[in-house]
Amino acid sequence: MLFQDIETLLKDLNPEAISKERKTVLQPLADFIQTKVSNNQDIRINFICTHNSRRSHLSQVWAQTMAYHFNIKHVYCYSGGTEATALFPVAAKTLENSGFEVKMISEGKNPIYSIKYAANAHPIIGFSKKLDDDFNPKTEFVAIMTCDSANEACPFVSGAEKRIAMTFEDPKAFDNSPQQAEKYNERSLQIATELFYIFSQIDA
Repeated sequence: MLFQDIETLLKDLNPEAISKERKTVLQPLADFIQTKVSNNQDIRINFICTHNSRRSHLSQVWAQTMAYHFNIKHVYCYSGGTEATALFPVAAKTLENSGFEVKMISEGKNPIYSIKYAANAHPIIGFSKKLDDDFNPKTEFVAIMTCDSANEACPFVSGAEKRIAMTFEDPKAFDNSPQQAEKYNERSLQIATELFYIFSQIDA
């Protein structure tokens, strides 16, 4: 069972509001997951952004949560960047405000977080890393490009079975502004809504 606050948030999502154009962008990931489920294969999804600090982490966490919510087995979500920086604290706080249990388990320039969405589920380990880090899969995964700059900088992702551009606007544009918390939450909810839509289509 997901944590109650996350359950409540999911009930308020509105996937019907996603435009037809955007659904076309989302469909390849749904198709990839469905093919793996139908063939009884593991599903590895690596969300890639430039700095692996905001959108890629939000996507990784929400995708793993949706797989659990819709009871899609053998889904393993990862994230990476074209360079490593740090998981931006406001992104971690946004997840915490959405009902996730977020704990910093290692401090430093690139802190490591444990992010839990359910009491009995394995926590997601969140920290910034390059897309080919040893923490991430080497083969048999789909690479999801969550930002335009990573999409352009990474025309080829080594080991990926498939590469899909599914980009989101960067909430970083609002850092240190009065709208920062609101804009991070808005982006997180968009990502949650779209991943909810994708996983809701899967016939397990």
